[in-house]
Amino acid sequence: MITAVLLGGGNVAHHLAEAFLASKDIILKQLYARNATSVAKFQHDVSITDDLNLLEEADVYIIAISDDAIGDLSHQLFGNKLVVHTSGSVSMDSLENEGRKGIFYPLQSFSKTKPVDFSEIPICIEAENSKDLELLEKLAYYISPKVYKISSDQRSKLHVAAVFVNNFTNHMYKIGNDICKQYDVPFEVLLPLIKETAAKIEEVSPNEAQTGPAKRNDQETIQRHLNLLDTKQQEIYQLITKSIQNG
Repeated sequence: MITAVLLGGGNVAHHLAEAFLASKDIILKQLYARNATSVAKFQHDVSITDDLNLLEEADVYIIAISDDAIGDLSHQLFGNKLVVHTSGSVSMDSLENEGRKGIFYPLQSFSKTKPVDFSEIPICIEAENSKDLELLEKLAYYISPKVYKISSDQRSKLHVAAVFVNNFTNHMYKIGNDICKQYDVPFEVLLPLIKETAAKIEEVSPNEAQTGPAKRNDQETIQRHLNLLDTKQQEIYQLITKSIQNG
């Protein structure tokens, strides 16, 4: 059994709290949030506080807040506590607590209103010593079978890759939706294609899965597409087309 205190009231904290509460092997002792109303839905399940001086004793303290605030909050945690954060881009050294440090990074895009299945979510862990790494590994396996020991340097690179496959891909969906609206076509027509594209790379590499006019160097089709786009969309289309053709 592992005891944990979770610090944060945002999307990641929300879903971690649900996952911890659902596990028979984890005792979520407390939730901390500067604005306690942000975690009010858990008030009947776990102790809630907005005062760092009232934090309960636990095996691990998990900071799930915005990247810029991690250092300041961790600096306020005294004693030989194991303090970890959940950020993909912030190094372990950014933790400013006087005790032990680590990382507990669930690699997923979280929204409070969208349920997630932690059994499908990779969790990347790191710690200063083997004992703490073992504890974090056990904690991660309690909620997910996909656990990876990854250094801060590797995690920063992984986070950049995640921005490409998630944030940038979603922006492509936004542009596609804009074009559909402009020409009065329902965006839902594209949903099966989006699903198939995502599913395909579970079977073959992204390079092998690549299709389309850029891959075929179909200049006539590329020009017809460009004629339909505004200036900003043309710039993006041409940049990505060139990137595909350059491999």
